[in-house]
Amino acid sequence: MNQQLFSGQHQLTVRALFLGQRLELRHFKNTQPLSISPLTITAGANGCAMLYRYGAVVMMGLNSVEEMSLLAELEDLVVDPFTEVEDESINLILSKDDKEGIDASTIYLHDFELSRVQLVAYILAKSVVLAHYEKVIADSFDQIEPLASSLKERGRGQQGSRHLVKYIGDILYIQGKMVGRVEVTEKPELLWERPELERLYLRLEDEFELHERHVALERKLELISRTAVTLLDLLQTNRSLRVEWYIVILIVIDILINLPSHFL
Repeated sequence: MNQQLFSGQHQLTVRALFLGQRLELRHFKNTQPLSISPLTITAGANGCAMLYRYGAVVMMGLNSVEEMSLLAELEDLVVDPFTEVEDESINLILSKDDKEGIDASTIYLHDFELSRVQLVAYILAKSVVLAHYEKVIADSFDQIEPLASSLKERGRGQQGSRHLVKYIGDILYIQGKMVGRVEVTEKPELLWERPELERLYLRLEDEFELHERHVALERKLELISRTAVTLLDLLQTNRSLRVEWYIVILIVIDILINLPSHFL
């Protein structure tokens, strides 16, 4: 895993995109990958790309034409592509001293060895996924205020049960996606083989605030879910009360209809 990449280059651009819900990598035709986990392939004249099953791709050292060519090649592999693709870029520069880390929009590395650039790709891929769901949840979070206001002013919500159930399902799907597929809080497997890279990983994780962003999303998801569940419970309770009143009314009507027969 110590293969050197980008020979003779001292600076390159890294670009991460979140293309869709999943990448069907089983059908990928590239037969000589640089690495299997994650799937790392050569691309363009002197670049490479890391492909992730959860829908992200990280491209390194490609010009705009080469990026478009690779994305066109991946187009048929994207399951449920997004209409708006989240995009994040950063520069990689060979460090002139022994320091490795990040400064503004630049990451400094000792060398462009495969494990190091895969670590950068891992961080960027998680960051772009978080950015996507931050926008999705922000849109959902905006809907909490009118729902909460309706609950406060009327003692009930304005949404129907079908809408609320779908709302809860969307939240559970996002939680499952981030925890089950993307594994935002998990460390990359390559750290087991290269523990000396953990310091670099922790620096990058801290700079991109992966843990903090994940916790913030979880809190928002919990609040949204709790609000929707509360409204759904109230809606079902109100429906049960109406059914009980209907039964009482029917019993009273039946009594009134049959009451005269008891006096004849």
